[in-house]
Amino acid sequence: MTRTWCLSTITDAARVRIAVARIAAAHGVPVLDRTRLVTALTTQLRQCLTKGGTWQLTLETSAPPSGTEHGRLEITVLPGPDNAPADQPAWRAAVDLTEPGDRDAVAQVASDAPTLAEALFGADDDTARVMEKLSEQEALVAFHREELHQTNQGVLALHAELDAAGEAQRALYAAERETRREAENARRRLTFLADASAILTSSLNHAEILRRLPQLLTPGYARSVDVWLFTDEDTHPRPTPRPAAAVVAARTGRPQYAADHPGGLPGVDDAPPSALQPTRPLLCIPLPVGRPAVGVMTLMPPGERWDPDDAVMLIELARRAGIAIDNAQRFEHSSYIAETLQRALLTELPTTPGLQLAARYLPATHGLNIGGDWYDAFRQPDGSLITVIGDVTGHGLHAAVMMSQLRTALRAYAVDGGSPGQLLTRLHLFLHQLHPDLYATAVIARFRPGEPTVTWAAAGHPPPVLRTPEGRVRSLNAKPGAMLGIPLQQDIGDHTVRMPAGSTLALYTDGLVERRAHGIDPGISRLGSALAALRSKDLNEDLNGSADRILEPMLRDSERDDDVCLLLCHIDSAAEPPAH
Repeated sequence: MTRTWCLSTITDAARVRIAVARIAAAHGVPVLDRTRLVTALTTQLRQCLTKGGTWQLTLETSAPPSGTEHGRLEITVLPGPDNAPADQPAWRAAVDLTEPGDRDAVAQVASDAPTLAEALFGADDDTARVMEKLSEQEALVAFHREELHQTNQGVLALHAELDAAGEAQRALYAAERETRREAENARRRLTFLADASAILTSSLNHAEILRRLPQLLTPGYARSVDVWLFTDEDTHPRPTPRPAAAVVAARTGRPQYAADHPGGLPGVDDAPPSALQPTRPLLCIPLPVGRPAVGVMTLMPPGERWDPDDAVMLIELARRAGIAIDNAQRFEHSSYIAETLQRALLTELPTTPGLQLAARYLPATHGLNIGGDWYDAFRQPDGSLITVIGDVTGHGLHAAVMMSQLRTALRAYAVDGGSPGQLLTRLHLFLHQLHPDLYATAVIARFRPGEPTVTWAAAGHPPPVLRTPEGRVRSLNAKPGAMLGIPLQQDIGDHTVRMPAGSTLALYTDGLVERRAHGIDPGISRLGSALAALRSKDLNEDLNGSADRILEPMLRDSERDDDVCLLLCHIDSAAEPPAH
């Protein structure tokens, strides 16, 4: 049987070491021989990782030749095709096999943390068995001591045997301690890398990621951390001087080690010491490694220099941090465009005698959720005033663009007149025909000058909330139409309700009232309570301030993961109604 592994990281080396130990055990290699083989292999693998690049390990087991009792297990380590020089001599080791081996056991290869832990316990088991053999040897030595006690030759032989046994015991103990230390260091680095990656990728704010990086790395892995982000150069009139090694790292995409001595770090190019920091080594790593860089991270070692394994871990962390920063910058750019577009398309509310309007739009501040909510208010040719509030499914720039198309289409349809229900029916056909994969909800309210009523219609949208002059509040729960754009033919009906002087109608989107843990109905009840708590005088004289006073308690428990729109329509009072 022949197996071949390609090695480039300490994780690859650990897996191969575990696999070789298991294969040797499966073929009955004695404990002491197996321990010597694995220890020698570990030393060679460490040298390979220090040199860097890719290495190839081949393990071959052969059956006993005719007339012999033992097969052979042979190990060969060669440089990979990308290493130089190609003619470097191979490292080889071999042991005798006493059993044919279990194919299932031979096929197992360490691939995760639980297998690594199992391998550590297996090493302890080997050590225990070796100790048992040593105990047997000590008993045998005691027997010989008694037998050879009377002769100088026996005493000398006994001392020699005791010395050999002690040396073997010390070597085994040292190998066991070294194995434990390496495994613990590997576990510590992997745990740190996983935890740090989770912390960095949990934010979509690139400034927050830059703030977290030094906190993670100092003082355990670096004395100081400086991140040079290329986009920040545009905002500083006088760019900060950068080490030459950082410039080279930015240009080549390869990590650089600037010091007065060779670094010997895997995957890192050596460079002359920095003129800015001539007495301290600098490790300059592009962000991210191996891709178009968005910046360079420059570190000083916590001591005299870095451990090669720590340097490998830092390079991997820099790669992940660079990707996180790039993703955050892309998100921030997209959010800025969507929010700017949406704010530019939001209407400046018209002034109408006897009717006050106040609107509030708040973009989402968490997640990829900007762009779907909108409001509008405009006059029809017959003098009536149309107010509308809606929500387009989806988020981001696409939702903002579709919102603008719906707003424009509604205004175009309203030129020909039509009731709120008729306008929503036309919008439904428009959306279904032109964008069959897009849906929206909306509610339209029409006010006619001098009439104490409001005509409204809704399509899949939360119901309007009406406050009477006396301060009583109710939801307008007449049957709404279905969502706009769904594959269903519908004629959305109109509803009319009295709205005398001093009344206030609240139109809103679900971001104001809906919470994941409680649904939407409790939020609508809270909105009614907030509207009822306002004074009639404040609604009549300061409608904009009243809108703010409604938002404050409504958004106190919000995660702000959705846009929020609120449109208040207030019929002016001829005289202030009684206090409630």
